[in-house]
Amino acid sequence: MIFRCNGKIGYSVEISGDPQRVEARKLEREVEARFTDVACIVRTPEGEVHAHPGDAILTGNGGHHWRVSHAKFLHKYRPIPPTIAGTSGRYISLPYHILALRMQEPFEVILADEVSKLSGHPGDWLVDYGDGSLGIVAHDIFATTYEILS
Repeated sequence: MIFRCNGKIGYSVEISGDPQRVEARKLEREVEARFTDVACIVRTPEGEVHAHPGDAILTGNGGHHWRVSHAKFLHKYRPIPPTIAGTSGRYISLPYHILALRMQEPFEVILADEVSKLSGHPGDWLVDYGDGSLGIVAHDIFATTYEILS
């Protein structure tokens, strides 16, 4: 299966309409963020993602990296003093809501740039952030990063 980010605010029909989907809340977790000055590729466990100048490249507790666009970063993370918002340093994730679907077969997500592609495995979660973007979260990471609400 292939899913595409649509860039439109709101949850996707594919996930919101699936009876197996769950609502979850992101737990507050500390991350290290650096903002790139140049276009680059971020190697994530799910695939290579193109980052643009100003995007945040995050590193979590397990040492995994992922990209968050500049436009969405400050809606999802807040700086931990002495870090100043928008500068590299330590941040904490905000407890925003998502919809998620645990997948039973391999799947892919084409990101909004239509170049970056993520690959998921059976048992991974397809995550809809409600802002037009989708992601893939491995089951073990999902269990420590999200709280299932329903």
